Amino acid sequence: MKRLIERSRSVGEVLRWVTQNPSKVSASHYPIALHKLGQLLQQQQGQATVNGESRGPGQMLEQPEFQTLCQAIISGCSKFDNFSIVNCLYAAAALGLPGESPLVRVLEDESRSRLGRFNQKDVSMVFSSEANNKALEAIFSSQLFYENRQERFIRSMAEWLPRKAENLTPYTMALIAKYVARHRLREPRLLDTIANFLLKRGEQLDSKVIQKLVFPFSRMNYRPSNHSELFPKLEAILEQKAGSSPLATVNILMSMFQLSHFPQTVLHQVFSPAFITNVMSSPYALIVRRYLSLLDAAVELEFRDYSGPRLDPRYRVLMFEHALTADEANRKYSYKGLVAEALRQLVGEECYRQDEVLPPGYCTDFLLWINRSGTVLPLSRVPAASKAPSAHTTTSPAAISLRSSVLALTSDLQDFAPFAPETPSSPSGSRENNLAGRVVLSVNDKWHYCQNSDILVGSRAMRDRHLRLLGYCLVQV
Repeated sequence: MKRLIERSRSVGEVLRWVTQNPSKVSASHYPIALHKLGQLLQQQQGQATVNGESRGPGQMLEQPEFQTLCQAIISGCSKFDNFSIVNCLYAAAALGLPGESPLVRVLEDESRSRLGRFNQKDVSMVFSSEANNKALEAIFSSQLFYENRQERFIRSMAEWLPRKAENLTPYTMALIAKYVARHRLREPRLLDTIANFLLKRGEQLDSKVIQKLVFPFSRMNYRPSNHSELFPKLEAILEQKAGSSPLATVNILMSMFQLSHFPQTVLHQVFSPAFITNVMSSPYALIVRRYLSLLDAAVELEFRDYSGPRLDPRYRVLMFEHALTADEANRKYSYKGLVAEALRQLVGEECYRQDEVLPPGYCTDFLLWINRSGTVLPLSRVPAASKAPSAHTTTSPAAISLRSSVLALTSDLQDFAPFAPETPSSPSGSRENNLAGRVVLSVNDKWHYCQNSDILVGSRAMRDRHLRLLGYCLVQV
């Protein structure tokens, strides 16, 4: 029976095998059937998308054979072993069954009654299904769920969440946003649902909740489809609530800046003496000063039309003083070690620096200096006036063609890249010219990108943008 189900080529074939041979179907066959149905539906949806059609699981849910299958599971689930229970629940979630369906409700109830007897794998699978406020809060509050990224569940949830969003609490939606951001799951339908929730209910939310709901957009470097309405609304809300929670306010501003949106009126407030005084007397003064310092630098670089107050120089600090925690924690999975060894052999230890922090507080992976003749110089010989490009520089320094080992360096290092190297839009001669000046070698590892994507997360994208505007020449590795 297991082989017959797995070899089925259509939804109808799976349903016939299961419903017409009840004596040969055991508890372990039901989750296999549900999983197979999910795979077949996914294939159908993919084909429908190619053909410009819209097709979901609705038609299958109405079929009598599917209802017979659900009833068989409902009737027998109290006798199923733990593995079959959680597999059925997991398959039901991946299939996109609504949380209020009788099958999901019975499986959830049976799972809760057995939680004390489940092992860790069982529990994590239980938390990968359910579709109401209480159930979703249990899912996204669970450390076990956080430790096991559930991309299939997220894709399934993107199908039904838009229809359920109005009935969710802000707390539940914030948990979903936190999870999506943490795992860098760039699912546009899910992100647009969060954005629509914000647009409709923004005035009722405090700044701390708003910051949690806005963060996934910047984290995933994604402008929601309603951004032309949402961003002005967020500005209006921040104007009223900026002083009530300074840390939340600057977090929201940071998210907007990462998406290249600069709310002028709110900036007038956060750079005002009253706001700064309020911040300096708060327990989170240092972190807010770091954010404000970075925001002030971003205004200088990207928002030249701004003419309001700026951050007092005496309050400016580096945003980051060392390599990011994520980079340190993931060092053993990084390509930076390979790159460092290649640089050591190609140009020598005196000709590059690793993890150098540049104003306004960006940690660079590798820093080199190349003079006008195309030679990689020891950094100790770099003229002092050349070490810090002006913040007003808007283009990379002009230079002639490189004929040094840097060409071999960039060619060799690109073989280590986790994604395909960017294809230059200009002739190779222009590409070589653009490499002249210290170049920052940027080693973007997988956690710098959205999951299964070549899109950089918002903070990394803004860093690269700002370093270029500061006059540094970035070579992507």
